Amino acid sequence: MLREFPPPPRAAEFSEQIKKKVEEVRAGGGTRETVKVDWNDQQTNVEVIDLPISGLYFNPGTHRIRAQRTHNATRDEALEKDPWSGESQDYLKFLLQASPTDPNVRDPEFDKLKESLDQFGQNDPGLVTHHGVLVNGNTRAAALRELGAQSMRVGVLPESFTWADVNAVELTLQLRKDHRRDYSYINRLLAMEEQASLGRTPEQIAKEFRIQVKTYHQERWILSTIRELIDRSKSGGGVALRLVDWEGAQERLKELHRLYTKLETVDRDQAEVLKEWRLAAILLDFSKTDVRHIDEEFLKDGQLSQALPPALAGSGPGPQQPDEVLIPGLDLSVPAAPSAVSEARALNDQILRASAAVRSKKPELADSDMAQEQAVLDGAKKAFDAAIEAAGRSARLRKRKQLAPARLAEACASIDQCVMDVVQARTSHSLDEEAFDEAVMKLRSSLRKLAQQAGRGLPNPGDGVSWLLEAAATEGSR
Repeated sequence: MLREFPPPPRAAEFSEQIKKKVEEVRAGGGTRETVKVDWNDQQTNVEVIDLPISGLYFNPGTHRIRAQRTHNATRDEALEKDPWSGESQDYLKFLLQASPTDPNVRDPEFDKLKESLDQFGQNDPGLVTHHGVLVNGNTRAAALRELGAQSMRVGVLPESFTWADVNAVELTLQLRKDHRRDYSYINRLLAMEEQASLGRTPEQIAKEFRIQVKTYHQERWILSTIRELIDRSKSGGGVALRLVDWEGAQERLKELHRLYTKLETVDRDQAEVLKEWRLAAILLDFSKTDVRHIDEEFLKDGQLSQALPPALAGSGPGPQQPDEVLIPGLDLSVPAAPSAVSEARALNDQILRASAAVRSKKPELADSDMAQEQAVLDGAKKAFDAAIEAAGRSARLRKRKQLAPARLAEACASIDQCVMDVVQARTSHSLDEEAFDEAVMKLRSSLRKLAQQAGRGLPNPGDGVSWLLEAAATEGSR
């Protein structure tokens, strides 16, 4: 959600310094450097000046690291309370130079940017508010500080700009085709959510992000699913999954949405079970090709239930599931979730809580508790691995069984097309009869070979194979 941040310390003093520098540039004459800003479907040019880099503030509302802020809940909370403190600004700098998928690792792209700035200097100006808060160029500013630069070229937004304007300008700049460093996946989802909270329509947001409207709805579904999983992962001690934990799962989450949408119209319960299992597999870090094996056939095989350890599968029938659930405050009852859906959710909840505990690495958690949660993940990983391996073998077997009929179906389609080609060729007197006769002889030979193999090991052949065998026998008796 969009937040209005208070002005940073000494904002008025820095604002006066910026005004003086802008006036000096305008009074100096000659060619002035400006930067074009898109705002509310309009374009305006703003003056570019040099500002001391030590006086600039990283933007606490930047979309670039919105999800990564959840990496450290304590530091994120401190940033929310005072975004301009030294500790908060240091946290923002740390995240700007960290990998989007794992903030504990330094991003190689940041080092490439730093090397480019060191060799060639700053090509494009950044953008700041009149209080000195960076709107565009946060990552460049972090790199320049590491290089020991004293100043940075920046364009200055009009003093009348609100935080809503600042966010709109940042999105427009970063979503251009020529942006230097993409937003991470989760940060794009958060930016879309923010735009929706401002009252913009799906069509407007889709156009802004250069995607189709159906893709926008898919992204919103994915973000709402992630938020639901984070809530379900909460356990004692304030431990929960973070938004950053889902970075890198973009394609797997999109494939999940496509499968869920397809199955929901046919069997909602089946769709819910497969959704829970696929999400668990994603959280256990299975690859995209592995996750694809969790489909309708995977559900029918029941391999996962057999492979689960007792701690995850449950050691008894458990409490009786109610037939209906009462909605508080409405005095209405709705059917309870079927047992298969409840079991899938219960399994995923265990994996969610265990993953949250292991990933949090909080010192308050006892080693014994951490080991217990890791054992849950290891058991789940082993069970899913065995079930997915079995599903892969079944899929390969089904493919081999269907390969010969599929080949024959393709040949039939080619022969049907050949019939039309022969008719057209005879009409235009363009048929090469000699080449056609040679091709028919090859077909005759191929059908003989097919008959020989199709007749082996079939005590009761079907009508199609019987015809083929009779045709081959008749041909052979001539």
